[in-house]
Amino acid sequence: MGLSNDRIRFNVGGRIFETTATTLANAGRGSFFGALFDENWNLSQPDDLFIDRNPDCFAVLLDLLRTGDLNIPPNIPERLLHKEAMFYGLIDHLRTAKWGPFDGNRLHLSRSVTGIAPGDGTAIRAGPDGGCCVAHGSVVHVFDWMLEEHPTINLDYQRVNDVGWIDSGNIVLSACERLGRGDGGMGLFSSSSGELRYKFQVSHDNQIKSYSAGALSFSPDSKIFTSCKGRSNEYGIGVWDQITGKQLDFFYESPGWSLGDADKLQWLSGKNCLLVATLFPRKDNCYISLLDFRDKNMVWSWSDIGFLATAEEKRVRDAIAMEESNSICVVNEFEDLGFIDLRMDGGGSSVRWSSRSRLMKSKMPDEPCYPKLALHEGQLFSSMNDSISVFCGSDWVLTSRLKRSYGGSICDFSIGGDRLFALHSEENVFDVWETLPPPII
Repeated sequence: MGLSNDRIRFNVGGRIFETTATTLANAGRGSFFGALFDENWNLSQPDDLFIDRNPDCFAVLLDLLRTGDLNIPPNIPERLLHKEAMFYGLIDHLRTAKWGPFDGNRLHLSRSVTGIAPGDGTAIRAGPDGGCCVAHGSVVHVFDWMLEEHPTINLDYQRVNDVGWIDSGNIVLSACERLGRGDGGMGLFSSSSGELRYKFQVSHDNQIKSYSAGALSFSPDSKIFTSCKGRSNEYGIGVWDQITGKQLDFFYESPGWSLGDADKLQWLSGKNCLLVATLFPRKDNCYISLLDFRDKNMVWSWSDIGFLATAEEKRVRDAIAMEESNSICVVNEFEDLGFIDLRMDGGGSSVRWSSRSRLMKSKMPDEPCYPKLALHEGQLFSSMNDSISVFCGSDWVLTSRLKRSYGGSICDFSIGGDRLFALHSEENVFDVWETLPPPII
């Protein structure tokens, strides 16, 4: 890229700013400034360019391009600066300067959002751009990356089971069917307006069926998977096209196995399979399987049937596949981590429990929130009561814990957009954790 070092003048809201093409090149081609120049970074018009925007914010953003440092004067509201950065296409520069790359061992509690709904939280899901959505019963609250709330999605007494983001503008909700209503299932909603764009139907023998949709998962080739439970033969995992909403496939559960009640779905790109986990207390026993939809085959399966005698503490509460190590990590109610080898036949495999990860020896709360697992960039996360533990390394050693002093147990958490969101059950509050930038040496 050729750069011109000629001075460039802007009139922003009546104030004159002078800089160079070299400085503006730091904004990138996709920014407001990149659109003003030709391929050699020469300004397309020689006169002062007038921009009818806030000059104080422009000064901060221009200094950010010059030095890479972010210094916000006390007279500038941070929300206003964020909006101005969005206008100039500099939001990634702003976030990078304020927060470093995501690292579970350097997370800092940046803020908490309280009082958003009555009742217990159902699920929280991080959006791709740093926002999130929170389900409380039949209500879903949607927040953008500035944590400004968009119009609420209300399913009129239908309980929401899971929520998932297709992209920053669209979210999918799975909900319970109300007996005799035929109003359960799954729908695609606008994240900005809350408008229902279309419903995902289930067909069986060429007839539209009513069903409850449970856990959600998405694949890179625009497929949506959800666990389905109907009143006739619609028990299993349904597959839909994200773009058209058309049903593509259905994996019916075999006798003696549980797929329609699954709590956890996870698409494994390397194996081209879907992990399906049905867990206690939804079922008395745990069922974990890998489904290959190409030939309608359950290529691997494991259940705790026959393994549980008196070891109640070994009941599996969550599961997550780790493709790099060819294993599935599970967690019990005491936050013991366990591992199942995917290279062995699941029917004969037992869980290799790790007692060193046990962090909670005291009495369980009267209404506990069972542990949840997440895997992000080689780090393993596990929630337990009011904290989240971070495990690292090949032996998954505990390296840090995330905890604040109030809010009650964590019922769910999610990682995305360089943030970790933790939803508490007692105070209807969710926390936002972000990575502090590395120290300046």
